[in-house]
Amino acid sequence: MLKMTDREFDQLAIFLKSNYGIKLHKEKKPLAVGRLSNVLLKLNLESFTKYFDYVISDKTGEAANELVNRITTNHTFFMREKEHFFYLRDEILPNLSKTLKEKDIRIWSAGCSTGEEPYTIAMIMDEYFQEEKIYWDTKILATDISEKVLGIAHKGEYSNEKISVLPANWRLRYFNKVNEGKSILIDKIRNDVIYRKFNLAEETFPFKKKFHIIFCRNVMIYFDEQARKKLIQKFYNITESGGYLFIGHSESISREDIKYKYIMPAVYRKE
Repeated sequence: MLKMTDREFDQLAIFLKSNYGIKLHKEKKPLAVGRLSNVLLKLNLESFTKYFDYVISDKTGEAANELVNRITTNHTFFMREKEHFFYLRDEILPNLSKTLKEKDIRIWSAGCSTGEEPYTIAMIMDEYFQEEKIYWDTKILATDISEKVLGIAHKGEYSNEKISVLPANWRLRYFNKVNEGKSILIDKIRNDVIYRKFNLAEETFPFKKKFHIIFCRNVMIYFDEQARKKLIQKFYNITESGGYLFIGHSESISREDIKYKYIMPAVYRKE
């Protein structure tokens, strides 16, 4: 099995931190070796140093994409941290639907992985607005750094085991059977989500309009404290007054370091 020296690990960690804001801890070294070894074998490279040289010299960016795809864990599922979705349905949507002058609810799912989060939001929006939905712009922006997971998300096809956690009426209304083991979301829901590749470590966010709701859950666990503070400030800057930020329950941010107001576990509001 290929071995990674401490120097090579440091080189990998610096590359991920400086380009993507991802903090790779020393204890993750065996994981990194395991996930990258097949790439080196495929490329017929005998050391991680040569592999890093290959990544840096590849001007297409495809080598870096594959590196990030291999290193990051894209673990997600439908209705993850379901309290957030209930709060969106029961508190936020009723408030926004009554107070917004323009029928435009702007939602961003940042770090959307394979699409379960934005599609859950899309189904909630569809069920909430029902026949009134045609009068509203309910498109959801969903971004991730990994082109691989974005491809899976865009397809909207999931195993029946994965969608089993969803309400039975949702499974009947929003999914079509592919085969005995898989189902695919109907076009109406898939078309409500716009997928884009985006790096949260970018210095500035290129959005023309601010968001009413931002979901960025279980993403900042990969960032160090300084990168988390910087990202939250950027989120704050592009959140509409009265808008919300959702983070993961496993993530912690100091209320003294942010301008958002704490609402409930992992939910914050810009006043």
